[in-house]
Amino acid sequence: MIKAFAVSNYRSLRDVVAPLAGLNVVTGPNGCGKSNLYKSLRLLAETAKGNLISSLAEEGGLDYTFWAGPGQFSREMRDGSAPVQGTAGNTPSRLRLGFAGEEFGYAISLGIPASTGFAGYQEPSMFQLDPEIKRECIWVGDVCRPSSCLIDRVGPVVKVRSGRKWEVYDTRLNTYESILSEISDPVAVPEVHAVRQAIRQWRFYDQFRTDQHSSIRTPQIGTRTPVLDHNGHNLVAALRTIHEIGDREGLHSAIEDAFPGARLGFSTDAGNRFVLEFEQAGLLRPLNQAELSDGTLRYLLLVAALLTPRPPSLLVLNEPETSLHPDLLPALGRLIIRASRETQVWVVSHAPRLVAALEADDDCHSIALNKELGETRILGQGLLDAPPWNWMD
Repeated sequence: MIKAFAVSNYRSLRDVVAPLAGLNVVTGPNGCGKSNLYKSLRLLAETAKGNLISSLAEEGGLDYTFWAGPGQFSREMRDGSAPVQGTAGNTPSRLRLGFAGEEFGYAISLGIPASTGFAGYQEPSMFQLDPEIKRECIWVGDVCRPSSCLIDRVGPVVKVRSGRKWEVYDTRLNTYESILSEISDPVAVPEVHAVRQAIRQWRFYDQFRTDQHSSIRTPQIGTRTPVLDHNGHNLVAALRTIHEIGDREGLHSAIEDAFPGARLGFSTDAGNRFVLEFEQAGLLRPLNQAELSDGTLRYLLLVAALLTPRPPSLLVLNEPETSLHPDLLPALGRLIIRASRETQVWVVSHAPRLVAALEADDDCHSIALNKELGETRILGQGLLDAPPWNWMD
């Protein structure tokens, strides 16, 4: 389980360290930075897949993700007695992402590369806007410090702790490649292997396309599907897998909770493609996936994600209330709480009824965000309330 997530210099997140529990709900008014917190966590997950640099490029490049305000706010700036001002020299030039887990912690720092040639030539590289990985660390314990650090990567050089000494593992690692995607020796560097595998288990669900042309509404050839795909196209196979080898009682209870009297059924068409049968009181025949409303279909997608027979280490839902009728939100909240007993869950929401349903659980940890002078801050978090954190660079 992740105990803390930290991000520095990403859009409105100048410096945020968020404590996490088994069930977490991120709330706040529109524009307060909820999406930025979600996106920064997703960026961190891309390091284990080797997609971090390309993901930053899709956001417009590293320059466009940097915090646009001053490096520090004075007391006078915050109370309005002095204008907000700063210089380029004291504005942060690193994007930092990291987490502290129960076993290991991990942090990465990225910056703009110096303008140089390539492969010994004076001609400038056309990829000079690609960010460089300045530092990566893996540590044990709550805080990264020299005594707890196990893997320390500075530029192209990777060092591994061996007892009380450091051994150089590699001196030529590409500065645009993470150790999580480039080092794969589970014997020599088991910590890298463990962190990579943990991050790769994280699942993110935020963009289910449920319009009339969505592939979700089309019958598909089904195979056993313990994990719902991020776009949900294998929905019927995922639900049938839960019915056969997963929590069948939980599946049908979730349907009954949201749609009293309704039942799920399954069949195949002439092409052996899976067809959903959604039975409701008063109807003479069941509805298939092409006939369901967007809200009903999205609820079924969330059921398939949350009742997965293969729970991830972290499940992240971004605004799951989208397209759902408000009356469905309490049932969704109960389903999320049930799933949090098996996996760590992070929910980003601005729906009061869903937030209230989640906060009714004693184990729910709420992270309320607000924006002050363009900076996202956690409400009520003072210097002594934040989890301990230390950036090594």
